[in-house]
Amino acid sequence: MASGELQAVFRSLRLYHGGCAPKAAMDALYRQFLHPGALVFDVGAHVGDRVSSFRRLGARVVAFEPQPLLHRTLRLIHGRDCDVILVAEGAAAETGRMTMRVNSANPTVSTLSNAFVDDARGQEGWLDQSWDRAITVPVVTLDQMIARHGKPDFIKIDVEGFEDTVLHGLTTAVGALSFEFTTISRPVALNCLDRLAALGDYRFNVALGETQILSFTTWLSSDAMASHLINLPHAANSGDVYARRQSFA
Repeated sequence: MASGELQAVFRSLRLYHGGCAPKAAMDALYRQFLHPGALVFDVGAHVGDRVSSFRRLGARVVAFEPQPLLHRTLRLIHGRDCDVILVAEGAAAETGRMTMRVNSANPTVSTLSNAFVDDARGQEGWLDQSWDRAITVPVVTLDQMIARHGKPDFIKIDVEGFEDTVLHGLTTAVGALSFEFTTISRPVALNCLDRLAALGDYRFNVALGETQILSFTTWLSSDAMASHLINLPHAANSGDVYARRQSFA
């Protein structure tokens, strides 16, 4: 284990679990989708700040994190919680093994997508990022995890440009979910919108960056959300698109 990677994890722990983390805002956001006893799949759990929010709201969590150091970190934080299942696997369109591009200095942007690494190259805001090594990790589909753990009430997907591939491993609509987007890889987000439109009667909203605040009071159609994402300035960088079925209550 490189000392730089360990330092990066400590930095993430301070940022996402420390006193300045937006815990109240995060809880208020997810409370719109969860109830005590709900089941959540957290795909790309990183250091588990979302897992912590889901647990504060009384939800049960299946957390996916294939990076060994991050998975060990999750075990230290959540490993004794019987309502958290930690999965040392990624999610993909098919089961198997895949190569993960690791960013040792910033493991939160490690990715299973070579295209994401290519998209970041030379882009403002990404110039100092380096994917300096590769590891092989096991991957499963969301359908397989549903068969194993039950159908989730909410799925959070944050996997650095691999979100659309993850959604192709899901063939049944769930009540609500979120997926990360970046302005360097907008086609991935558009593919996610298309996939969800094919799965069910979804409407969409978005929270930019780490604001934890939905941008729209009225939920948008797939086409309207696509137009919004296409027209965002590059400096918006990233955020999370939220999808809920029109029957969601």
